[in-house]
Amino acid sequence: MVAEKNILYRLYFIAGGVFLFAFAIAFKLINIQVSEGEKYKELSDKRVFKNFTIPANRGNLYDAKGSLLATSVPEYDIRFDALTVSQENFDLYLKPLAKELSKMFEKPESYYVNILRRARANKNRYFLVARGVGYSQYAKIKEFPMFRLGAYKGGFISEQRTVRQRPLGKIGERTVGHGQAGLEGAYDEYLKGKDGHRLKQKIAQGQWKPISDENEREPEDGLDVVSTIDINIQDIAHHALLSQLISFRADHGTVVVMETETGEIKAMANLGRTDDGKYYEKRNYAVWESHEPGSTFKLMAMVAALEDRVVDTADVVDTEGGAIKYYDRIVRDSHKGGYGKISVAKAFEVSSNTAFSKFIYEGYKDNPEAFVNRLDYMGLNKKIGLEIKGEGAPKIPHPDDSNWYGTTLPWMSFGYGVSITPLQTLAFYNAIANDGIMIKPRLIKEVRDRDKVVHDYNQPIIQNSVCSKETAMKVREMMKKTVKRGTAANIYTENFSMAGKTGTCLTGYGAGKGGSEYIASFAGYFPAEDPKYSCIVVISKPDRSIGYYGNIVAGPVFKTIAQKIYTDTPAVDEVENLESDNPEVDKNFERYFAVSQKYKTIVPNVEGLPAMDAIAILENLGLKVKLNGLGKIKKQSIQQGQKVKANQQILISSI
Repeated sequence: MVAEKNILYRLYFIAGGVFLFAFAIAFKLINIQVSEGEKYKELSDKRVFKNFTIPANRGNLYDAKGSLLATSVPEYDIRFDALTVSQENFDLYLKPLAKELSKMFEKPESYYVNILRRARANKNRYFLVARGVGYSQYAKIKEFPMFRLGAYKGGFISEQRTVRQRPLGKIGERTVGHGQAGLEGAYDEYLKGKDGHRLKQKIAQGQWKPISDENEREPEDGLDVVSTIDINIQDIAHHALLSQLISFRADHGTVVVMETETGEIKAMANLGRTDDGKYYEKRNYAVWESHEPGSTFKLMAMVAALEDRVVDTADVVDTEGGAIKYYDRIVRDSHKGGYGKISVAKAFEVSSNTAFSKFIYEGYKDNPEAFVNRLDYMGLNKKIGLEIKGEGAPKIPHPDDSNWYGTTLPWMSFGYGVSITPLQTLAFYNAIANDGIMIKPRLIKEVRDRDKVVHDYNQPIIQNSVCSKETAMKVREMMKKTVKRGTAANIYTENFSMAGKTGTCLTGYGAGKGGSEYIASFAGYFPAEDPKYSCIVVISKPDRSIGYYGNIVAGPVFKTIAQKIYTDTPAVDEVENLESDNPEVDKNFERYFAVSQKYKTIVPNVEGLPAMDAIAILENLGLKVKLNGLGKIKKQSIQQGQKVKANQQILISSI
């Protein structure tokens, strides 16, 4: 009897436990449904439905005359949901669809019949039909038999992406930039637009299918940016630099060409050598690389000395046999034996290190801070504040620095111990060409929403005065004579006038193969009498066995650029016409949009259009474009009115 009661108690206990467990499960289910139901439903929906971002088309990036530097071209992947189509529609439209696909992609009609049937048999809901088609092809495919029924009845799936194309290719690549670099990064806030959203449903094998033909939120295209770059001058600068880098087997180099009066940068070329000896745009050396400038800094030292009345141009300096000792170090002239007793102006022309060290040291040795303060006053210790990211910081030593030494002051006089970027150097030379007025270098003219100007940046930005007009006139005369009879006499020509200063600076200090390495440079402007353009050329680590002095390595690049701009771009009137209204840009904009909107299936006439606009229009039609030359198009291999064929090549030429 006792045993039976024990068994009964155990059964009661187990039954009670089961009841409590069941009650707990029921309570949890009710709790989930009532209080947490929405949470888990949302998690479930997230696993099934997902909002995908549709990137907005970036705005176009133009040069100063309206030619394209960068543009966004839409591309589409076309897919097919083979299950959503009814059997009746599949049988009715299969062959007509295959026929149209065959015409467009030049494959047999039977090929498309077979692959679409296979997709149906395999229950493929995400079958790839075509990848990377242009907008014009996408618009046609969307209207093909079966596909025109839409996503649910016709199984049509399209996915858009944008591809950024740079018609100039490798020319000016770092200046145009990509991501956060160059002009693309500097003006990203204008170019990027606003992204859209598209809701997709998860299907088999982790694939996602749009649930409708329309986007939940349409992307808004970015604004267009008109830069100050002139592709003709950019092309001249690029090839002049490239030719010299190859000739001297240099490590890297940069060229910047700037419009004197406005500060508009017309060209910025940067080339670095690869391991196999070829050159490409590795870094923006003009903006980023802060280094010892060497003798191009003598202009700054001269201006400081004249402004502080430490010397005058007619004062005589004894170069003392071309070698002067300061403490434990010796300053030497490149000309063995020195130049004897010469005027301060002559010291600039022949670039005498001993003369400069002597009059700067004698003038400021009791108060070296006065020299440094003058350089600071001239803005040489500040960044330009260019919109392009990565500007190198200048460095001007100060007597309070822990590493200031007795030789610091005389060595600063000829550009050692200081650090400055090529663009910062050019800005100072440009100020001298502007009678001492510093104009901020800039890379943007205006921002447009198609043909409407949203922001205008045409007004020059005056930063400060680096010196008096009188001092500017004195050093301008020195720079003119430097080219005519000084260290840059090798580039002198009677055909057009130039003014500037050579620079040769030791770098690496014996670290390179075969001994020390050098930086060769030339900075100046042209024409000498009425400056229109300023320019700097810096070539780093040329092969010493070929040459390394600034007049030999960098000077000829400057001359080539000046000569070609004189002959190919006699733009005195053109430069003036680029202000405010900019009719040439307006005209190019109008024609570009007119042609791009009108022609969808036939070849348009692109003759007379800038090359970069022509490329964008033709590639949007699905044509493969081959360009010969730069500038406005004069000839095209496929004439206007012919029907566009898939992957067809067209040759356009500006020559």
